[in-house]
Amino acid sequence: MDRSRKWLTGFGVVLLTLLSHMTSALEVPLDPKVLEGLPQPPTITLQSPKDYIFDPRENIVIHCEAKGKPQPSFSWTRNGTHFDVEKDSKVLLKPGSGTLVIDISGEKAEAYEGTYQCTAHNEHGTAVSNNIVIRQSRSPLWSKERNEAIVVQIGVSLVLQCRPPAGLPPPVIFWMDNNFQKLPLDKRVSQALNGDLYFSNVLPEDTRNDYICYARFPHTQTIQQKQPISVTVLANSPEGERRPGFMMPLGPTSTKMVLRGETLELECIADGLPTPDISWQKDGAELPSSRMSFQNFKKTLKISDVNEADGGDYRCIATNNLGTAYHMIKVTVKAAPFWVSAPRNLILAPNETGILTCRVNGEPKPKISWFVNGVPIENAPEDHSRKVDDDTVILSNVQSGSSAVYQCNASNEFGYLMANAFVSVLAEPPRVLTPPNRVYQVITNNPALLHCASFGSPIPTITWYKDSKISIQNGDPYVIHENGTLEIHVAQPLNSGKYTCIATNNLGLRENHVYLEVKEPTRILKQPEYKVVQRGMSAVFECKVKHDPSLIPTMTWLKDKGELPDDERFEVDMDSLTIKDVTDEDEGTYTCMMNTTLDQDSASAMLTVVEATPTPAIVYEKPDPPTDLELTDQTERSVQLTWIPGDEHNSHTQKFLIQYEDILHQPGVWINLTEVAGTSTTAQLHLSPYVYYSFRVLALNRVGYSGPSHSSAQYRTNPAAPDENPSGVQGVGVEPGSLVISWTPLTGFQCNGPGLEYKVQWRQKDVEEEWSSKNVANVSQFIVSASPIYVPYEIKVQALNDYGSGPVPEVVIGYSGEDLPLSAPDNVQVMVHNSTLAEVHWEPVSFPSVRGQLQGYKVLYRRERGRHETEEDTEQEEQVLTFSGNRSEGRLPGLQPYSVYSLFIKVLNNKGEGPPSPSKTFETPEGVPGRPSFLNVINPSLDSLTLEWGPPMKSNGRLTGYTLKYQPVNNTSELGPVKVMTLQANETTITLSNLNSSMLYKFYLSARTIKGPGPIVTEEAFTVMDTTRTQPTVETGKGPTEPPHPTSPITQSLHSPFQKVPPVGPAFGTVNTSVSEDGAVISWEYFGHHKNVYVEYNIENSKEDWTKESVNGSHSHMIKGLKPGMSYRVRVVARDAADPTVHSTNEVLVTVPAVPSRQVDIATQGWFIGLMCAIALLILVLLIVCFIKRNKGGKYPVKEKEDAHQDPEIQPMKEDDGTFGEYSDTEDHKPLKGSRTPSNGTVRRDESDDSLVDYGEGGDGQFNEDGSFIGQYSGKKEKDTHEGNESSEAPSPVNAMNSFV
Repeated sequence: MDRSRKWLTGFGVVLLTLLSHMTSALEVPLDPKVLEGLPQPPTITLQSPKDYIFDPRENIVIHCEAKGKPQPSFSWTRNGTHFDVEKDSKVLLKPGSGTLVIDISGEKAEAYEGTYQCTAHNEHGTAVSNNIVIRQSRSPLWSKERNEAIVVQIGVSLVLQCRPPAGLPPPVIFWMDNNFQKLPLDKRVSQALNGDLYFSNVLPEDTRNDYICYARFPHTQTIQQKQPISVTVLANSPEGERRPGFMMPLGPTSTKMVLRGETLELECIADGLPTPDISWQKDGAELPSSRMSFQNFKKTLKISDVNEADGGDYRCIATNNLGTAYHMIKVTVKAAPFWVSAPRNLILAPNETGILTCRVNGEPKPKISWFVNGVPIENAPEDHSRKVDDDTVILSNVQSGSSAVYQCNASNEFGYLMANAFVSVLAEPPRVLTPPNRVYQVITNNPALLHCASFGSPIPTITWYKDSKISIQNGDPYVIHENGTLEIHVAQPLNSGKYTCIATNNLGLRENHVYLEVKEPTRILKQPEYKVVQRGMSAVFECKVKHDPSLIPTMTWLKDKGELPDDERFEVDMDSLTIKDVTDEDEGTYTCMMNTTLDQDSASAMLTVVEATPTPAIVYEKPDPPTDLELTDQTERSVQLTWIPGDEHNSHTQKFLIQYEDILHQPGVWINLTEVAGTSTTAQLHLSPYVYYSFRVLALNRVGYSGPSHSSAQYRTNPAAPDENPSGVQGVGVEPGSLVISWTPLTGFQCNGPGLEYKVQWRQKDVEEEWSSKNVANVSQFIVSASPIYVPYEIKVQALNDYGSGPVPEVVIGYSGEDLPLSAPDNVQVMVHNSTLAEVHWEPVSFPSVRGQLQGYKVLYRRERGRHETEEDTEQEEQVLTFSGNRSEGRLPGLQPYSVYSLFIKVLNNKGEGPPSPSKTFETPEGVPGRPSFLNVINPSLDSLTLEWGPPMKSNGRLTGYTLKYQPVNNTSELGPVKVMTLQANETTITLSNLNSSMLYKFYLSARTIKGPGPIVTEEAFTVMDTTRTQPTVETGKGPTEPPHPTSPITQSLHSPFQKVPPVGPAFGTVNTSVSEDGAVISWEYFGHHKNVYVEYNIENSKEDWTKESVNGSHSHMIKGLKPGMSYRVRVVARDAADPTVHSTNEVLVTVPAVPSRQVDIATQGWFIGLMCAIALLILVLLIVCFIKRNKGGKYPVKEKEDAHQDPEIQPMKEDDGTFGEYSDTEDHKPLKGSRTPSNGTVRRDESDDSLVDYGEGGDGQFNEDGSFIGQYSGKKEKDTHEGNESSEAPSPVNAMNSFV
């Protein structure tokens, strides 16, 4: 703010005068049809990240894509000098693109390291990319060292140093033992951020000789290991208990610097006995709980997304029962440059003026440099129309041919930002971007918005016509917005019709037609009524609706604001809901909801369920009317009324109601006068003058009111002066320069006599002047004309009649007419809090400019577009928030993440709105995405299912991927273990294998952005049932034998939020049978909810009863004990004690094969046994002869002997137990067995005979959170024949470690 004020002061009146005459610059149109025909300077659309670390086993791909008209050409620089792509055969420039592909196979990858920059050029300007630093990933060897054995006393602290070689990127560190199991960590033993292993105090169980530090280099998938460290803990001279002390960091204080937006990691590791507990504090402030987390048993404090407020002094506290130790960490927050407002592309007409702004922030303050077409602006050709002031470039009276691309570079010691923004000077006739003949539909009395988006240079002027002839002007009921949109505040049927918008500038005009249809609202004419229904009876709720005939309505019924029970007793018709056989659970509130595409209406009623046969009770009725009314003790203002009560009919009278009729002023109208207790039979009545009274009485008991009694004798009171003045006196200015004084007139009953008049008096408040007055009759308002705009008046209204004046009236303050406000709020600023909430601030207008009573401020904002460049632009309705009173800020909730919004503000008084403030644009950051648009299960088989899904309708940012979870569900609806898969953002289908057949699986899918996962979409599906164990003989009816058909998969979806019509369908699906030696196997599909399911069978054509076997919770059953050669009828039946309906499958016929006749067993014949013995004896003799010949002359070569005793140093692993062979790393510093590392410290896939990549799935194994490996150690490895007959499925510990990290 201070810098802005200083700039205004220094630049002076000249800039303000310039801005006052500046024509608004055009926004670049998003419609590709418009862009297609426009000349456009280059725009970089895709480029590689600033820091690019490449894998030496793959090609280097440096992206650079740009658009423009004509198509840009591309060139590159490397390390600041021109890079001639054509001279290097290893470098390829993609056709029609600036992307470089460098083939480094067979080359030294280091030769291509450096800083690259891409340039895109056409005849209208030059755009440049960021400086892209290309570096090769490295995984250097561990330095030579010999670890001495460590011997310590029990209780002392200990540090085992890892100190891995520095790689690019840095390696991931972990500690394991010889069995490749992660060493257990707790608050006593922990791993520091630098990889060292810390013991706050050692115990005897810490004694071991295989403390091994491993370093995994991510890019090359190489794992290096440190020599094992031996630790022996002695107990002969134990260390005593001691106070805490810090092992890291050392000393009482330390410092830490962190950059804004990064993650702050503070670490404290303490020694002591007992083991100290660690806690954290921040001096003078609370820790940010929403962004804070503790790790490593609270020894590490992590704060994500650091901002300036996170700087300060952090206190680490170590405590045990002997004392407390403190360490202070002073945190300083710096910031690489970040955008406040990046420069935006401009399209200007000739002789117009535009401004480019490049607002950045950072710590220290960034330095801003401007470039034109890639050349520093101070070295560019002189342009008198261009003026540069720090972060602003002003272009005055631009001319054709002066298009260019400007670059803004903001840098400090922590980084830089660079942005391209083109200025295109165009002279274009108008174009209307809104599609022609669009039809808008709204409901009566709602606002209607008719759009007329246009483009042209200069900016076109928009005019509207109705039915092609009636010109529409700003004012009720129409408002024409700056963007050309026509708004009708309260649409009526007469507003329907054809509307034409015309866009005009000095180069031509273009018109577009749209249509407005104003529909009748949806209304429920007959609402459902309260029902009291006996148990077992039926209840019917009616709901008759009126709606616009052109809209299709949808009726939905709810119970207690939720969906109807899934019960066939509930029947939904077009205009009613019927509940049959009502139970106590049916009690509740039922709501009918009628929806159309434009509106909805709803109504509710309660259902009460009572006993079916209520006990007879005493009959209660209304009381009889009172009788014998008599008037006594008559005076001018009172009279006494007495009566005789009627029969109470078993219910005591609660009270009596006395009414009167004024025969003079309101004949035939009975008015309540007073009430008395049910025990009274007399009442003293207070009366008014000039009334002809007649009285009657009604009695009330618990049933209701009685009928009225007969009227009393008439009683007349004499006239008098008024007892009261008119109520509701107020002074309001309807029009500017007038004051309308109004009041509520006295009734005939209140006037107290004939000749009623009103004396109206007024004078301007705080002004020395006499009262003005006027007597009026038979009116309720008086207009004072020629008054100033919105000034206070003192007002009095007094009642008069022929018998005198009323009491002295009270003075009321009123205000003369208001006019529209004159000015708009200034200095509108927007602060974006998160992806859905922003806060807007403004300077309130001065009170005189309001010209009326300040009602508040109206903020009008609209989502212009999404920030995702592939997101389609959709028309967004303008949203309005009104903040009452004299406010200077307000919050805008419910914003859509990752979007660009514009807003402006108006001041409100009772007359209307003032002029709008200048439009302000702001952007929302990314948020979590919406749920995937759909999730379907297709192609089910015995052991696999295929899922396909659609991306979210609202991505709310750049999708980073999907998370898929799934788990089996057994027959009792119990959920099995959850499996989790992480999928790429461009994947929309996956096939899951190795599933169980005939099993229900439940799937959960969510999308992710950098802000986290969004809501899930779920789906359930069965795998196909396995019915192919044996080939059955099945007879259906009298037909031929058929093979079994596999059951169809059943896919179940979650219920929709609202139940419309209960589902009706069969309880059973396909039935399959098969016959084996053990019996007949029956399998079926079942969709019902019954708990009692049976398989019934009997012999075909038999009159015997069905044999029944219970099969609850199953979908298949084996019938045993069937007689061979017989045919059986089989069916599956479902019964429920609460439901008389019996569900059954069709009968199927199962034939049991007859037992075959016995054959002569050849194995028991004597001649066969003799023949077999002779053959066996002959084979034995031949084997003995071969054995003797081999022992006499057989030798084996030396090579076989050597192969039989290979050096264990060479063998990759043992064949018998799958572990490593003997290993030595003291001299040669080899990497893990089975891998090779070239001299430059990298691994190339095409040169490795036995790399980590050859084992299984590389680094994708699975571990639990405690680091134990839960996958298989080995993968299959194909080897050439010359490598021997080593097992192709030998376990790979290397792969286990690789998967662990």
